[in-house]
This record gives sequence, C-alpha cells and structure tokens, in this order.
Amino acid sequence: MNAGRVVNAGRVVVVGASVGGTRVVSGLREAGHTGPVVLVDPDPDAPYDRPPLSKQILSGEWTPDRASLGDPAEWQAERYVAAATGLDPVNRVLRLGTGVELPYDRLVLACGATPRTLPGMPRRGVHQLRTLADSLALKDRLDSMAARGAGHLVVVGGGFVGAEVASTARSRGIDVTMVEAQPAPLAGLLGEEVAAELARLHTDNGVRLLCGTSVATLTGEPDVTGVELSDGTRLSADAVVAGVGVRPATNWLAGSGIPLDADGGVLCDEYCAVDTGRTVFAVGDAARCRDPLLGRHVRVEHWTNAVDQAAVAVRTILEPEPVAHRHEFFVWSDQYGGKITLTGRPEPGTEVTVVRAEGPRRRFAVAYHRGPRLCAALTVNWPKALIAARRSMGTPGGADDTVAAWKSL
Repeated sequence: MNAGRVVNAGRVVVVGASVGGTRVVSGLREAGHTGPVVLVDPDPDAPYDRPPLSKQILSGEWTPDRASLGDPAEWQAERYVAAATGLDPVNRVLRLGTGVELPYDRLVLACGATPRTLPGMPRRGVHQLRTLADSLALKDRLDSMAARGAGHLVVVGGGFVGAEVASTARSRGIDVTMVEAQPAPLAGLLGEEVAAELARLHTDNGVRLLCGTSVATLTGEPDVTGVELSDGTRLSADAVVAGVGVRPATNWLAGSGIPLDADGGVLCDEYCAVDTGRTVFAVGDAARCRDPLLGRHVRVEHWTNAVDQAAVAVRTILEPEPVAHRHEFFVWSDQYGGKITLTGRPEPGTEVTVVRAEGPRRRFAVAYHRGPRLCAALTVNWPKALIAARRSMGTPGGADDTVAAWKSL
C-alpha cells in the first residue's frame, strides 16, 4: 500500500481489541484511511497483548502497562467498552449490550475466543487465563502461595498456556502438577514421540505430570481444595488453572446469517472476507480462513496469524487488488528459562528426524518431512537451529539441508 495517500472506506467498526483488532485499526490509519473507525470490546483494560499474561505479567517481571498495545485515541478511533450482542448484516448494524446500535460500512470480527471450562466451575481458586484481570488474579494467588512457602497448583491442560503457567509457578518455588488428557502434552499437534521428548522439560523442572486422564470434578466449597481425575486419582489443590482450550467467542452471531463452522469459527475467504460484497471480515482466533494452497479452511489460535490476517483485511478493505492470506504457522513459547518454537504445521504421517545438541541443558530440534520436503520444524532452546529451518522451509531438499545444518552447528 502507498504510504501518505488518502483513502476512505467509510465507517469501519472493529469488534475486539486484542492484537488482531488493534492491528486493523492502526493499519487502516497507516494506510491513509480517513473515515471514522470504531473499536468495540467489553474489556475495560484493552487493548493489551496476550502472550505476556502467562509469563512476564504473571511472574511480576512486567507491570501491566508494558503489555499495552497503545491508546485507540492515537489512531483517532472511537472506543466502546461494551459487548457486541447482535448483528444485522443486511442493514449493516452492530448491536451492543448497552443498547447502542452502530451502523457500519465495513465490519471486522476480531472477537477472539473464550476459554472452555472444567466440571465444577465456577469455583473460587479455579482460574482461567484469557484477560489481564485473569492474569492479575492468578498472580495474587501465586504470590500468596509463594509467600507462605506452601501450597499446590494443579494445571489442567498441557498446551502452551498451561505449560507457561507451570513454568512461571515453578520459577517461584510452587509445587505443580500438570494433568493432560493426551498421552503427552501437545501430542495431538507434535505426535507422541516428539511430545514425550518435550514433556521431559516439565519433569526436569520438578513438575509432576499425569497424562492420559482428565478432570472428573473439582472439590471444596467455596474455595477449591482438590481435583478428582477420571482414573480415580485425587489431588489436593490450593489453586487450579484450567487450560483446556478455547472456542470462538461468536455465540452472539447466532441467527445473523454470518457463516460459522461447527465450533463457532467465522468462515471467510482467503482475503479474510466473510461475504462476497466484502463488507464483513474476520481475523484472529475467531476466523476460519480459507487457505488456497491447502484447499481448505483453517483456524489458527496464535499471535502471528492474527497479525498477518489483520494486514490482509486492511489491504482487502482499502485496495482494489488484495493479497490472499497464507497460513504461515509459527508459534513460540517461553518455558523454564528457554524458548520453544514451531515453524510450519506437522502433518499426519510425516517422517520425524530428531537432532540433539550437546550441553548442560536440554536442546534439540525436530524436522517433520515427507522425503526431502520439510513440512515443519520444532526447536527447543536452539536459536541457530530455528534460523536454519526457516531458511530451508519450502525449498527443494529443505529437510536434508536443515538436518545437515543442524548437525554442523
């Protein structure tokens, strides 16, 4: 897009003030859009970045202001602290829980996702981690446990957020048990062999790991005191973190005519447009966007995907010739003083090659490949291995080149 030009796509309303929504708002202004922009989100603390919530904010390393994504006033955006409750796409009207009706020329659905719950929720002492308020409430609980030098945290779910919470708690000397329904954390994404290797990061750092079981119920009233598992195991708990995934926060779109998948994801094309007239768009956790290379719709719940889709949506709104979104799957996670990265998405049936590096800490890389084609690469505490993998991704013989580079490091 041409910097410095002036364009006007009418009134653009953005639902959701996390990274996808705020990147749309700032991107519109940077691209020269002069029309009104409205940002809608019920969270009074928004906009802020979510990745620090399970790490720097939770540990106390950062104050909340460091996670800020900026002030909407800087982008000349009108701000409504309210929930979206209904949509009339025919008349182009968004309804808010406050009774306000917002007309729009373009609407961007960046409404994110809502955490799934455990049996027995809600209950005091049982935490989810989606908002800044959630992070600060959990931090207060961990502060209390650390100050007493006693207490036990049960983390249910071994995905990236659950793993980061466990890591943060262990850094403060808190006893942690992680409960994971799969054979190993992230086994569904990484495969059992690699997930088992990664699970050793938890046990190396003193986390008790219970896999192949799930939560039957929570005990204690009004505060949680324990967790009963489906295999009959009973765990004492001074706090519980539910990290069992999310679903798109799109219930309010029911009956609107906006196409949703079975899980509530908003179906959109490769330009992030929901309708053929390109008046409604979707980005981030709520969007199931068509990937033209894969030939199917994909929903990705990661920061980089939301940023990329926001840029695509801005261009589609403002440009006569938009550029299709390509799901360049990349995720990182900070755990136990190190970094895990995943580039590309492991495919079922791919070959797996593991290369380990010598040294005092666990450090390895994994190539997922079909013959010489590199599909994905996982690196653990090995930045140079990540650089080599990204350099070879998508090239002929990429898998062979990557593994050879790793072995030479």
